[in-house]
Amino acid sequence: MNLEFREVTVKVVYYGPALSGKTTNLQKLHQMFNPQHRGRLMSLETQSDRTLFYDLYPIQYHTPAGLKVKLKLFTVPGQVIHNETRKAVLNGADAIVFVADSQRSQALSNSLSFKNLKENLKINNLDFETIPLVIQFNKRDLAEIKPVEEIKADWGQTRFPTFSAIATEGKGVFETFECVVRLGFEVINKKYDFNRKFGFNPDSFFASVKGDKIENQIDINRYMISPGQFAGLLK
Repeated sequence: MNLEFREVTVKVVYYGPALSGKTTNLQKLHQMFNPQHRGRLMSLETQSDRTLFYDLYPIQYHTPAGLKVKLKLFTVPGQVIHNETRKAVLNGADAIVFVADSQRSQALSNSLSFKNLKENLKINNLDFETIPLVIQFNKRDLAEIKPVEEIKADWGQTRFPTFSAIATEGKGVFETFECVVRLGFEVINKKYDFNRKFGFNPDSFFASVKGDKIENQIDINRYMISPGQFAGLLK
């Protein structure tokens, strides 16, 4: 938060194993947003990583009080050899989306990556127990995937809101994004009294970036597997 320039930056990181769909999530979001509310999608590709190294773009919004809100989205590389980069990208995160691969064959990769996330949060002095964290089970269009009932049994009793998605088709992508951002704003508001001091309203923020194009695509009830701590924010 920089009060001198009347702006606040919120950082959301998409984490998960290699090829789970982190990059696809950001690419689809970038396509959805009104060009007036999105920055340039940037990427850096490494020699040993088939996926993009990271993506970043700011979404800007001004509150009635004139405060500029910048929302920055990142992905981390999923390959094990890039752990130092994952640590660096995770630094200063306000909220996290963990993108899991729904294929049964990837269950171990999901588990190891989630464990790695917990370790790297601790290294960055971020509290795993309190940081806003949303789980997305992607690739629901593939064969041999984990059934929704099994996901509910595993994750339904946790604090983590959980979504299904087919990121290549944009399904479940915005729903996941809206959930994690609302949770992030809720934590910021409790810490800084954001709403009262600066007139920030999450509903007006999302109204400014959604537009009819996005509004007609999303269906939170269809893609939400478990609301977790998001239940209190549901309309």
